[in-house]
Amino acid sequence: MERLIDKLREHLKLCQGKIVTLRDLRVTFKIEPGSKDDSNLRTHMSVTLVREKIVRTSGRKDGDYKVVTQVKPVRVFTPGRERRPIFELKWIRDTITGEEISIGKSIVIREGDLITLGGVKSKGKTTICLGMSAMNIHRRPVLMGNEYTVLAGNKDGLEEYEPAPRFLSRLDRMSEWVDWTDEDGQDLFYLLPVREDYAEHIIKDRINIIDWINLDGDKSYDIGKVLDGIKTSLGRGIAIVALQKGEGSVNPRGGQFVRDFSDVEIHLDGLGSSDDDIRLTVKGCKEKTSQIVGKTYAYTIIDGGTAIRNFREIKKCPICSGSGERWVKGEGKIPCQDCYGDGWIDKYDGEQT
Repeated sequence: MERLIDKLREHLKLCQGKIVTLRDLRVTFKIEPGSKDDSNLRTHMSVTLVREKIVRTSGRKDGDYKVVTQVKPVRVFTPGRERRPIFELKWIRDTITGEEISIGKSIVIREGDLITLGGVKSKGKTTICLGMSAMNIHRRPVLMGNEYTVLAGNKDGLEEYEPAPRFLSRLDRMSEWVDWTDEDGQDLFYLLPVREDYAEHIIKDRINIIDWINLDGDKSYDIGKVLDGIKTSLGRGIAIVALQKGEGSVNPRGGQFVRDFSDVEIHLDGLGSSDDDIRLTVKGCKEKTSQIVGKTYAYTIIDGGTAIRNFREIKKCPICSGSGERWVKGEGKIPCQDCYGDGWIDKYDGEQT
């Protein structure tokens, strides 16, 4: 006759990562409460199987156990172990120079990497997301956007969606320099109407672009789990994820949790009074070919939010120390004339070349 401990081991193999209770186990194995088998069940679960690291106490209540997900060591240096090349990601282009923005020369992207774009509303997150999609259209990117699709109807019990008017208008404008379809008129990208459970919809081995992740303010700490799930699902692909920043906030919602999972972290803020002038800061980069973390750049969004121009590195104005204001005796604080009140100037202004 098969022993109870052996039955438990076999049963728990199918429950890895889940919570099991003594009550459910009694039902499964037809054990009467208070019987000898019940006593053995308690001993096996609380002592034997805990020692074998098959279960652990759940921390919820007595009699509940978390079944440990079993893992085995990964051998690294096996004969013929493949070394994967750097992921060749093309960055959005500056329309004046026709070249990819300069930060791409310093940032090293590997398969499985996550790039986060944290920006205040209307500060160019979508411009970068769609620009990166266009530049990498040969890789058939996957697009998920809160404002990319609208519900069109319901057919056979399934919701049907269509492109949102503003999203389609942007793609039409960009069609002047990128082919969104192949010779048969089929989309060269995948547009998914996804607004939650992003990790479940990631398409493995592709560039997945999510614009943007929306979490309730009191659940912003969940962003770590969301980003971790996305990264785990990428395979040999990468993800570019836009995140919202509150007005006046230094970091996107989620703060340190975003930094923990980002291989490249970029912040987007306004520059001066124009909504079209953007300040881009590289807040973090796990692998680089030159010093780039902490550097700040500026550019202008043009063509209805579909392109950028005049991408350049900037620095805080040395006259006003980045405040945008100067103190003048008898007049008080006035806008700084050197930076026109922006607080920033082109890094190489006035330098000899």
